[in-house]
Amino acid sequence: MRISDGKVITCSPGRNFVILKLETEDGVYGLGDATVNGRELAVASYLNDHVIPLLIGRDARRIEDIWQFLYKGAYWRRGPVTMAAIAAVDVALWDIKGKSLDAPVYQLLGGASRDAVMVYGHASGETIDETIESVGRYVERGYRAVRAQCTVPGMANTYGVTHGDAYEPAERGLAPETQWSSERYLPIVPPLFERLRAEFGSELHLLHDVHHRLTPIEAARLGRSLEPHHLFWLEDPTPAENQESFRLIRQHTTTPLAVGEVFNSIHDCRQLVQEQLIDYIRTTAVHAGGLSHLRKIASLAELYQVRTGCHGATDLSPVCMAAALHFDLSVHNFGIQEYMPHTAETDRVFPHRYTFAAGSMHPGDAPGLGVDIDEALAATFPYQRAYLPIARRQDGTMHDW
Repeated sequence: MRISDGKVITCSPGRNFVILKLETEDGVYGLGDATVNGRELAVASYLNDHVIPLLIGRDARRIEDIWQFLYKGAYWRRGPVTMAAIAAVDVALWDIKGKSLDAPVYQLLGGASRDAVMVYGHASGETIDETIESVGRYVERGYRAVRAQCTVPGMANTYGVTHGDAYEPAERGLAPETQWSSERYLPIVPPLFERLRAEFGSELHLLHDVHHRLTPIEAARLGRSLEPHHLFWLEDPTPAENQESFRLIRQHTTTPLAVGEVFNSIHDCRQLVQEQLIDYIRTTAVHAGGLSHLRKIASLAELYQVRTGCHGATDLSPVCMAAALHFDLSVHNFGIQEYMPHTAETDRVFPHRYTFAAGSMHPGDAPGLGVDIDEALAATFPYQRAYLPIARRQDGTMHDW
């Protein structure tokens, strides 16, 4: 079963996606996601100009060998572009193997470890009252876990606050600029979760995303102030390049910590996991080298009782969403899966078999990933340049977005 062709499909049904389609001489094809939000064409070029020519003629069943060939053979390792390209190849090969064996991918990963995958939705509002109403709408739809964000007083375009379910931070054209003030942000979060607990009780899982905005000591202060409200997790409390900074946070709070959506490899995760500085690792199939590498990260995390909580924003296509769900269903130390529904246009371009019910999802039992692409329809949504926002402090200093 040798690879006979490869094609990169860039499309924008509501937002930009980069999809790899690998075909074999047997007529079986597989799909992989290579989207890096705001830098999509860099990965498309990496695949078209450098990776696909190396794949033609190789045995599609040798998934691990091909992964190592692309990782070690390039010499220049890691980084978001390289690892997203490897991820696309890896996931497409798992899709091919599942189809060739007439089995869903999760069965190839050891079978189901649970009946379904608990997911969380994104609630937000311009005020605390609006956020409470938004959380209530998710509860009515059966969600058992909800991330809650609220506008920071005096700050326009607060991260995570949107109108309706769809949240797409990338904007057409050049990168928009937003303002940030940690001093204004810190006082609003504890009252938000105090109100949410009073409204919804102790059984609803509540999450919050700081999005790398705080210093370690600010994050420690926030975590301690949130302890009475028993958050499921506090996400990305500080930039994780300096992983030792999480030691300081741990010294001051028992609020569970989650991090890792921007991580590219197991090496980014190692210290945080081994020193038990976090509780959830949020690496994704598309940004961390595919299912093969994501499984290794999960195996390391399992040794230290760290659970998975894969990133699942809309810049992950339905192809990656399906891959995440197969991983989630199979891995023993699963924690939770982020879920943001795609636009209707995206769902039409990517018909899929995964489903949502009662706050949980299942990847379905179709062979492979259970996701396809309508190439003719995708071609009617051409790529459009878009960038994620940037953030500046009120005095103009660049800050982590």
